[in-house]
Amino acid sequence: MLKKEEKLSASLPNTPMMRQYLEAKARHPDAILFFRMGDFFEMFADDAVTASKALGLTLTSRNRSAPDEVSMCGVPVHTVQTYINKMVELGFKVSVCNQTEDPQSAKGLVRREVVRVVTPGLNCDADAVQPRENNFLMGIVPEGELFGAAWLDITTGELWVEEFGDRERMRDTLLSLAPGELLLPEGEEGESWETRMKALRPDAAVSHLPEWCFELDTARKTLCEFFHCSSLDSFGCSSLLRAVRAAGGVIRYLLDTQRDSMSHVRPPRVVQSDEFMLLDEVTRRNLELTTASSGKRRGSLLGVLDRAETAMGGRLLARWLNYPLRDVGEIGKRHAAVEELVQKSDLRGELRQALAPVADLERLNGRIAMGSASPRDLVALSDSLARVALAAPLLARCDAPLLQELAAQTDPLEDVRSSIAGCLVEQPPLTMKEGGLVREGVSEELDELRSVSHDGKGWIGRLEQSERERTGIPTLKIRYNKVFGYFIEVSKSYVAQVPEDFHRKQTISNGERYITPALKEYEEKVLRADERIIQLEYEIFQDLRSRVAEQGERLQKTAAALAAVDVLAALAEVAQERDYVRPQVDDGDAITIRDGRHPVVEALNSDERFVPNDVELNGSDSQILLITGPNMAGKSTYMRQVALIVLLAQAGSFVPASKAHIGVVDRIFTRVGASDNLARGQSTFMVEMIETAHILHYATPKSLVVLDEIGRGTSTFDGLSIAWAVAEYLHNTPGKTARTLFATHYHELAELADTLPRIKNFNIAVREWNEQVVFLRRIVPGSASHSYGIQVARLAGLPGEVIARAREVLEQLESAPPDREKAAGEQERGRKSRKTRAGSVQLDLFGPPEEEDQLRVMLKKVDISMITPLEALNFLDRLKKLV
Repeated sequence: MLKKEEKLSASLPNTPMMRQYLEAKARHPDAILFFRMGDFFEMFADDAVTASKALGLTLTSRNRSAPDEVSMCGVPVHTVQTYINKMVELGFKVSVCNQTEDPQSAKGLVRREVVRVVTPGLNCDADAVQPRENNFLMGIVPEGELFGAAWLDITTGELWVEEFGDRERMRDTLLSLAPGELLLPEGEEGESWETRMKALRPDAAVSHLPEWCFELDTARKTLCEFFHCSSLDSFGCSSLLRAVRAAGGVIRYLLDTQRDSMSHVRPPRVVQSDEFMLLDEVTRRNLELTTASSGKRRGSLLGVLDRAETAMGGRLLARWLNYPLRDVGEIGKRHAAVEELVQKSDLRGELRQALAPVADLERLNGRIAMGSASPRDLVALSDSLARVALAAPLLARCDAPLLQELAAQTDPLEDVRSSIAGCLVEQPPLTMKEGGLVREGVSEELDELRSVSHDGKGWIGRLEQSERERTGIPTLKIRYNKVFGYFIEVSKSYVAQVPEDFHRKQTISNGERYITPALKEYEEKVLRADERIIQLEYEIFQDLRSRVAEQGERLQKTAAALAAVDVLAALAEVAQERDYVRPQVDDGDAITIRDGRHPVVEALNSDERFVPNDVELNGSDSQILLITGPNMAGKSTYMRQVALIVLLAQAGSFVPASKAHIGVVDRIFTRVGASDNLARGQSTFMVEMIETAHILHYATPKSLVVLDEIGRGTSTFDGLSIAWAVAEYLHNTPGKTARTLFATHYHELAELADTLPRIKNFNIAVREWNEQVVFLRRIVPGSASHSYGIQVARLAGLPGEVIARAREVLEQLESAPPDREKAAGEQERGRKSRKTRAGSVQLDLFGPPEEEDQLRVMLKKVDISMITPLEALNFLDRLKKLV
């Protein structure tokens, strides 16, 4: 059977150009090949069919109706990037085969080479990536239950590595980073993981490399050669064997697909699990850290906090929120910097004003290093460095240690700025073909060519006048057309006076046309001047870009420092604007918050005053808070705000409270709400149990656990039993005693506080008025006595007859509590009387049996002060018979 490449070769004409095409296609057979031919990029055969459908292009053919007819389509050179971006967005890879020599100077077939392969994880075009989001290529090496991962953002040069001891952590990181492309080793293991990864990230492209690219020795060699080092010890990852293998695969893929320099790619940075608070995918989603439930930024924590002036600041803030710190000292340094910028509001305003026009230096540096930066990019860099020069002395006035460190790392790169400003005009043209991008005085040759080009008409006018005087022909004129170029026109009456150095070019009805050696020489000079100007300007620009690229490491450090300053100033801006306070963070186990507020709800519901609440959690007497109260009263908001305040504090931000003392948290777990996961065939209850099991397996005494309505996805008694057991497990099991907020509608759980010393009961205060429920939004000690479900149903707009009927059913159910499930079924069928059968009742493990309830009813009815001795004896006899 013929291979795909052999079939393609057999279907195309055997011409030199098509052989060149096939060679380029063979290098990256899984990519759509854009093949440069003159002013168009062409696609052929199957690539043309695929691209025409994806891009809406007209499909044509070469050698139509001939046996070797070939499908083809094409796009203009000047719009090719738009089409490439669209193909990549649809999940395709695109290999770009460009002309690498001037067609006018080429001898024979123009030389063409694949200059780059554009993939969903390696697209550097500014229009294809979100300014405030990273676009990662993520390499993964699965090894049983262990994993190594490396992720690279080619636009900024960031390379991170991490090892995972279980697939849950790997899954959480994958979902958090949302890479545009996954890179896996070939083979059965890689293929099985591709299926799993695609289930988690269906939008991500998946690519493969041969397994040998991920072998340890090969990976080490690849990394050492790329980063020009003899060992990986200085990067702190030499012992992370699987992470090294993943990073080696990522760099190999980079080298295979990119012809340009990758000098901006930084050495790998190791993500240590004990360096950051761990947040699983469920928690990130439930707390709506970077995207709200709608999938948009608005309504998320990041949407509220992101007041950064620069795109690189916005990306860094998202990273801080996804990776809060655990080191008390580092957290304190961030808090001190924010505090100073809060107190020095004028300085902060000047600093933010200086940063506002700064371009995305990280991505500019990437484009410069890869040789794709335009003249406008370099001018943007020059203008931005001028703003850095304004920000540097402002930072120097700061006292906070972190701000001083960032000030020392901020380099205005004055030499780079002056080189760019001295070479390029302030507003370069959109494309280099237009010319006019290099200043006068940079090149004598360029200035002379411009003089020739700009002064052409004046020179022709002066020549015309001098020739009239020399020949004595008053009607002599110098003219121009596209056929002959410049020529001298003489009327018939003066032809006899034409000098010998005039060479006749054409006879016309009323005279003759001539050229002279001087005119011909100047014509060639003028006509070639513009072409040479463009060529020379491009050479000057390339030289400038190369010199700037040599300073890439300095620029990276400055960009990183400015991004951090930008984030700190943004956090200070929000803190002052919304009355946040500096939290006290230590290694203790107490979480004490006074007048805490939900940062997002408070910001988005500005028309309604947010009711603040306190919380006291610790490992001694308030480890678990059981919170009861009706739906819509604010239990979920309260618990989420506690988690967000802790997260903000450890990210380095001030917090929405009047006072906060946070004992460092190693992980935040949330189990809030649930829905069917149809893709995995899991019911609501199964999802709920899986999330709860994850918490119970991984929680530690340093964790913060938020549980909302455990067990509500099954029957009442099953759910109550599970919730009861979970609470006991978190309280009694050594090594699992996490600080916990536990919201429930099972009021029976309140009894746990009577027997377990570290459980406290709290409820959301409500008031009833005229059969209406009023939510006070206050957390108060004690448990709630009612769920107010019917009142909430009325608020939701249920019809009045449904509300009335619900009250009837509730009264009948409450009159015979032990047989709730049977009574509910009978009431649904409209039966007004209920029959009970001995032995048909499921006993309530946490409430009194039926007989005991009847005894209570009878005892309540009797008036002891009025009963006679004989009546008392008869009453006791009836009670005895009842028992």
